[in-house]
Amino acid sequence: MTKAIDSVIKHEDGINRCFWCGTDPVYMAYHDDEWGVPEYDSRALFEKLLLDGFQAGLSWITILRKRDAFREAFDGFDPEIMARYKARKLQSLMKNEGIVRNRLKIEASVSNAQAYLKLSEHQDFSSYLWNFVGDKPLQNRFRSRKDVPAATPLAETIAKDLKKRGFRFCGPTIVYAVMQACGFVDDHMVTCHRHGAFRDSRRPKSK
Repeated sequence: MTKAIDSVIKHEDGINRCFWCGTDPVYMAYHDDEWGVPEYDSRALFEKLLLDGFQAGLSWITILRKRDAFREAFDGFDPEIMARYKARKLQSLMKNEGIVRNRLKIEASVSNAQAYLKLSEHQDFSSYLWNFVGDKPLQNRFRSRKDVPAATPLAETIAKDLKKRGFRFCGPTIVYAVMQACGFVDDHMVTCHRHGAFRDSRRPKSK
């Protein structure tokens, strides 16, 4: 039997997890193994930004269940390939039932790949994003789901800069979701077993 305790859930294994993962095994595994783990790979960060863009208006579990289909449909989220998508490819994506078939979001994925490549001519995407937080996770101490913001002034700053660089579907709420999931901020509840797990982490220096 699971039990809700002040914005965490105590599961049958005796572990407290953040309220949002519920009791879905897929979501619980995502919470334990991925969410909040600092991500330093540029391609993985690019993928997460695009997936969170597709998630807008939907639940993340919906995207999570479709993630493998998205990866297959979008050539592993390889920006070099995606930047060259033509009308025929976009039409095939609109017919793909395994993904979210939103034309504006699909078209934005192409322009986002182009923006990614342009940015990468001067700086890798990972260092670009991690520079906003000084290369180490920001530690929050949230005790209630009411404490967790949908976005922050920093997320707004990053979103504005991304848009200036040609990225689309990357508003403050989407950017903050990326920050939470990819470990730029530690938004696990303080009573969650994952809180503080990466407080001493720092992004490795680029070679």
